Amino acid sequence: MTHTVSPQVRMANDIAMQFQHWTDKDAAATAIANHIKRFWTPRMRADLLERLPADALDKHDRKLLEQLRAGAISPSP
Repeated sequence: MTHTVSPQVRMANDIAMQFQHWTDKDAAATAIANHIKRFWTPRMRADLLERLPADALDKHDRKLLEQLRAGAISPSP
């Protein structure tokens, strides 16, 4: 059985890779969430949220997920 990754998950992973060098992981999660909220359509965000299992995420990813669900853009660090 072949498992394909959705385009939204692939793109979110690509964005996250751009922030992997940040030492403040909470700030990185905020920056990633802000990028997704600014530039992705509501449908793309909904698809991403639907595909991310909260129980499989580390604490920084959970912070990102919470921020995406909240909807508002957070102040930049």
